[in-house]
Amino acid sequence: MSQRADGRDELFRRMYADNFDLVLGYVLRRVRHTEDAADVVAETFLVAWRRLSDVPDGDDARLWLYGVARRTLANQRRGESRRTALGERLRHDLAGVAPDPADDVVAEQTLRTAVATLRPDDREVLLLSLWEGLEPREIAVVLQCSAIAVRTRLSRARGRLRGALGNDPPPDGHLPGKHPLLAREEGR
Repeated sequence: MSQRADGRDELFRRMYADNFDLVLGYVLRRVRHTEDAADVVAETFLVAWRRLSDVPDGDDARLWLYGVARRTLANQRRGESRRTALGERLRHDLAGVAPDPADDVVAEQTLRTAVATLRPDDREVLLLSLWEGLEPREIAVVLQCSAIAVRTRLSRARGRLRGALGNDPPPDGHLPGKHPLLAREEGR
């Protein structure tokens, strides 16, 4: 290692030891999150190492380091602002493409609550259809009745369920509203 490199290393060590606490305090008072301070201080001293010949002597070194820290903070804030804007844009774009899974949870809970208010016979025929995915002829085997009777019971139970969900048919000429899960099951 050359004397010149040794001198450069020593100059940096001295500047670092004299100014680290001051620069850290400067940065800590200006960051939103204290964990960001370490990155800013590290970047500040990296710039100082790379541009050691530009660092003034004595007390002016501290002021120079404050200036570097200030610009580093500004760069960090701009980056954070860009990341936040990108995140917002992605959330907005995804909202139009991917449904919020919480909506399904609420819809399912609403449906479960409405099903729980039905008579046991209606509840059983609906659950066999909706949750178990059975066809009317299969439900007929389980309930030991005819497929025609199951279709009738299923139709009436769905009507009562729509009523329990508050989706009774509007005045003549309109189609009845459907709960998302009920509509999905009926569309098989």
